[in-house]
Amino acid sequence: MGACLGVCSLLSCVSCLCGSAPCLLCGCCPSARNSTISRLLFTFFLFLGTLVSIIMIIPGVEKELHKLPGFCRGSDSVLGVQADVDCSGFLGHKAVYRMGFATAAFFFLFAMLMVCVRSSKDPRAAIQNGFWFFKFLLLVGLTVGAFYIPDGSFTAVWFYFGVVGSFLFILIQLILLIDFAHSWSQLWLRNAGESNAKGWYAALCTVTFIFYAASIAAIALLYVYYTKPQGCTEGKVLISINLILCVIISAISILPKIQEAQPHSGLLQASLITLYTVFITWSALANVPTQECNPTLLLRNSTGSAAAPQTLTTWWDAPSIVGLVVFILCTLFISVRSSDHTQVNKLMLTEESGAGAGAEAAAESGVHRAYDNEQEGVTYSYSFFHLCLLLAALYIMMTLTNWYRPDNSLQVLHSPWTAVWVKISSSWAGLLLYVWTLVAPLVLPERDFS
Repeated sequence: MGACLGVCSLLSCVSCLCGSAPCLLCGCCPSARNSTISRLLFTFFLFLGTLVSIIMIIPGVEKELHKLPGFCRGSDSVLGVQADVDCSGFLGHKAVYRMGFATAAFFFLFAMLMVCVRSSKDPRAAIQNGFWFFKFLLLVGLTVGAFYIPDGSFTAVWFYFGVVGSFLFILIQLILLIDFAHSWSQLWLRNAGESNAKGWYAALCTVTFIFYAASIAAIALLYVYYTKPQGCTEGKVLISINLILCVIISAISILPKIQEAQPHSGLLQASLITLYTVFITWSALANVPTQECNPTLLLRNSTGSAAAPQTLTTWWDAPSIVGLVVFILCTLFISVRSSDHTQVNKLMLTEESGAGAGAEAAAESGVHRAYDNEQEGVTYSYSFFHLCLLLAALYIMMTLTNWYRPDNSLQVLHSPWTAVWVKISSSWAGLLLYVWTLVAPLVLPERDFS
């Protein structure tokens, strides 16, 4: 009897993995939208690929693999049979690029497959919201296939795809950050107005002060560590330009005309954007290929000898770790939340739909499950969501490799100025975008920017 129940339980699990999202909720989980569960599961696939990439780039992993008898070329044989696996090909920057390619290809496939899906009545919606076991197998298959791509110029070409994708994802991060800043300020000002409590205003001023203080301290540290009294002109210019721009946007945010058009705009948003701009500047300076102007660089070469040093660094320097945290938060933000602002929803192609009959039925039955809230129309663009995850995969690929470009032999890593200018230009684009959110009601008074 127990064996029969075990077999039935196994078959039930298999059917859930092959079916839709509702089966994947446990009894203690609250009821949730089917669309939200699907986005979280796709995000889990992205995080899984990121975890594998991190493991592949950790120093010492190859040495541990060689300890496994008969696994790597050069290790002890098993039953007299020598292994013919080059473990170095599964690790390091090369492996991260190939894992990034597999993850990006996975989301690109679904982005193309889900074009113009209007509601859950479309047969393709069942693929979007179900068949998770087969999706996992597809991701594994793409990963294995990526490691069979001949070296040639693959990594050098894929580097430029990563640069473009990372630039676009940084812009998406900035859009979400601007939206978050406006929502935060509106919420606290609304609470202060409704409760007539001065504590909300005090909290608003305190957080704004902390953000500006952190920004000023960070800029001072950038001048100390990433510039020299003689030389490092590029770093001095870039830091100074972004400092001036941050002062300008802070002044614009409190102009009387801006305050009249947008009463909720203020220094909280400007301070948060300033802090993020300083972070992007820091991240850009960490990629400057000159050791005198970049203390995060280490001099070493591929052979380990003292001759012919090459400029290298590891991904877990401070800017990359902060970038990884921002990446995780931003990706989760994309997966679980629609904006309070109509304009952002239009830009991100999302909308907040009501719970509908599915939620009412779930509440009446007392069963905790995912309910279909997209019978009348999808709550987000499936294709655009996968495109965002594709760009996120490229961004994390560049972050883990620290934006280094391997040559064809993959033994030498070059630190290009490309990474510096991509990050700096993205910070300028973000500041320009924030200024547009402030002046848009004045430039286009006939449109609703509430």
